[in-house]
Amino acid sequence: MNSKNSSRGRQAGRNSNPQGKNQFKKDFRKPKTNKPVQKKAEDTGIRLNKFISNSGICSRREADTYIEHGSVSVNGKLVTEMGYKVQPTDEVRFDGTLISMERKRYVLLNKPKNYITTMEDDRGRKTVMEIIANATKERIYPVGRLDRNTTGLLLFTNDGEMAKKLTHPKHNVRKLYHASLDKKLTLADLEKLRGDVVIEGRKVFIDAVSYVDGEKKTEVGIEIHSGRNRIVRKIFEHFGYTVIKLDRVVFAGLTKKNLPRGRWRELTQQEINNLQMM
Repeated sequence: MNSKNSSRGRQAGRNSNPQGKNQFKKDFRKPKTNKPVQKKAEDTGIRLNKFISNSGICSRREADTYIEHGSVSVNGKLVTEMGYKVQPTDEVRFDGTLISMERKRYVLLNKPKNYITTMEDDRGRKTVMEIIANATKERIYPVGRLDRNTTGLLLFTNDGEMAKKLTHPKHNVRKLYHASLDKKLTLADLEKLRGDVVIEGRKVFIDAVSYVDGEKKTEVGIEIHSGRNRIVRKIFEHFGYTVIKLDRVVFAGLTKKNLPRGRWRELTQQEINNLQMM
């Protein structure tokens, strides 16, 4: 091949794909970014056994057993499928009881005097929430109330169904108070307290009342299951006595044992079980 033909061949080779170089770049160019792919609902939820475990009922392994045996429903339908995923809007029930992923907390406080039972106070008074502020990261609420000057046991929880049960009169939740009166309670008035007592037109159910053993007759123990506001003070005022000090020493089977005034503690699992069985 002469030099002239060779030159033409090389030129033809260079011009046979004039876009070759650009085509090479095009083939390896990053694809255009598409809109984010929407995740399917089953990819965005949380596994049912984890949901149950996070609620504080049991471990994940135990939850699998409960699911398999038909103890769990989602949105009213029984779920026995392992790996089922719960969505944020789903209603999950365990043995018929509504549960949430937030872990249930139960905190018992021995309330001191001069604290009010409210979440906050626009008058700047001290509230019980200040005392238990660091008890748990979950937001918990007082079960019932104790007035500002009453001391003793006050339970806090984020378990709404438990709180409702403990405050409803039909469940006869035991509340025992130690009342210090301004004068001795006569035996005649003590007997009257053991009969029918009507306060503000409504009967008050006094379960038990007696003098405190080893104390003066100004010291009285009174057990009730009414949740009416300031009811113990009103009972004694009805008979002409003023309550100087009032201390709740028992609430729903819980006592102040090893719990100094102004301190709090979490309930034991056994105590929680006892409350759930009430």
